[in-house]
Amino acid sequence: VQLVESGGGLVQPGGSLRLSCAASGFTFSSYTMRWYRQAPGKERELVAAINSAGGSTNYADSVKGRFTISRDNAKNTVYLQMNNLKAEDTAVYYCNFKRYSYDYWGQGTQVTVSS
Repeated sequence: VQLVESGGGLVQPGGSLRLSCAASGFTFSSYTMRWYRQAPGKERELVAAINSAGGSTNYADSVKGRFTISRDNAKNTVYLQMNNLKAEDTAVYYCNFKRYSYDYWGQGTQVTVSS
């Protein structure tokens, strides 16, 4: 199983980024996928989730209306479109799925929002 995030970087407040998570080693289309983030000194928090077919999504209140999670099951990839970024969105962003109560994580991608 492998989850590889990409797309992070430095962006100014109000800017946008699109994160990608390329998955392999499991039947991607069968699992809910999630994006988490962890800021320095804080616990990891759930940002967004999307069900296996892509028809149902959920978001943390702090990102509703600004972030959009999506997936392409043909490409085994889940995305996080982040708009109107704020300084408080600065964190390492992780892709995740759970199988048999075990959590799988990617290595994370750093997002820094700063002027």
